[in-house]
Amino acid sequence: MKVFKKIILVILGILGVVIALVVGISFYHSVQPTKFINENIVFKNKLAIPPLLTPREENGEKVFDLTIQKGETEIFEGKKTQTWGYNGSILGPTIRAHTGDKIRLNVTNNIGETTTVHWHGMLLPASEDGGPHQTISVDKTWSPSWTVTNEAATLWYHPHTMERTAIQVYRGLAGFFIIDDDNSDSLSLPKEYGVDDIPLVVQDRKFDANAQLVYDHVHMMHEVTNGMLGNTILVNGTYAPYIEVPAKMIRLRLLNGSNARRYNFGFSDNRKFYQIASDGGLLPAPVERNRVQLSPGERAEILVDVRDIKDAIMLLSYPVDGDQNTVRGLVLGAVSGGTDERQQFNILEIRPKAGSFVEEQLPKVLNTIDYLDEKKTVTTREFRLDTVAINGKKMDPSRVDEIVREGDIEIWHFSNQAPGTHPIHIHGVQFQVLSRN
Repeated sequence: MKVFKKIILVILGILGVVIALVVGISFYHSVQPTKFINENIVFKNKLAIPPLLTPREENGEKVFDLTIQKGETEIFEGKKTQTWGYNGSILGPTIRAHTGDKIRLNVTNNIGETTTVHWHGMLLPASEDGGPHQTISVDKTWSPSWTVTNEAATLWYHPHTMERTAIQVYRGLAGFFIIDDDNSDSLSLPKEYGVDDIPLVVQDRKFDANAQLVYDHVHMMHEVTNGMLGNTILVNGTYAPYIEVPAKMIRLRLLNGSNARRYNFGFSDNRKFYQIASDGGLLPAPVERNRVQLSPGERAEILVDVRDIKDAIMLLSYPVDGDQNTVRGLVLGAVSGGTDERQQFNILEIRPKAGSFVEEQLPKVLNTIDYLDEKKTVTTREFRLDTVAINGKKMDPSRVDEIVREGDIEIWHFSNQAPGTHPIHIHGVQFQVLSRN
């Protein structure tokens, strides 16, 4: 009996230490100040705008050519960084198409290793999707084709290679894919590409003393579970960027192209803006906000009025909302030495210029959305996300876990069992969110 009591006392002692540790960590995180990572950087580099890729007409199709290649990019003045890109040294041109277009992409792989190109957010046949199954071998060309059925939206393309997606995107492989439709054509919105309608892919990276990309996620626990985090922000591949814009309402197409970092976008004077679109396309009406948080792969379109700005304004990423008040977040931060929380970044300096231009009015109605009838649900599926598995199973390209019938209405319930945050997106379909906690 005495031995049993001693065991109980030891267990209670251990529990007391664990509770004290959790409480201590919680207090530490609650008082830990925001880290402004790049507060003192001078934004002196003109923002690069990805060029629009011009298609050619062949047999009723718009044909786009993409070459995946290695290159060198002068990210920092006087230094060359080894990077990868599409039709250039880093990132890729913007592909633009209209709903109803028949398109073909000729994609040639010149990087010396197998890759894929996934059209992220696109509705298309699985055989053209560019996931892990549609590999492009070295020095080979893949030519998917389909008819565009998406409504107007900001999509993007990137590798989706089995066990190589993260590093291939990190080296520079990403680009915008913009869809227009009759509805978006008719709206009074900023539409001049690169002038008042500006694509922004925001990415964090690490560099060594020689200005070379550092990809070392295996060395830290949080970067194994959440992914690679960097301390240097690039926008469209540009370091410390600024852009001159007309002093009017401007449209920013925000894409989080980072491997793991979340961003909480807002402006340095905390001004309001209007979100007009999410991943799937235009919202029913503009939504007034002063923050929009995006996880990796997510997009949002916002309108911001800059007529009253005399000098410049900064687009920021404020500290993200998330796990800082949960045991999971505390433990992850304690073990790994940090996450993407409580970090603030300057992203892009915006410099309005007076001039003669058309001033659009904010539309009251943007889109009409046909909402799915929840009463017609055929089945409900559960997906438990873990660090490296879904429902306890790791990815295997030769295995099919779920079979979904086209046209059915289903409810999918996702729960995150992983120690860190876990974004999710579904290929080949748009979905509607019923609830979130």
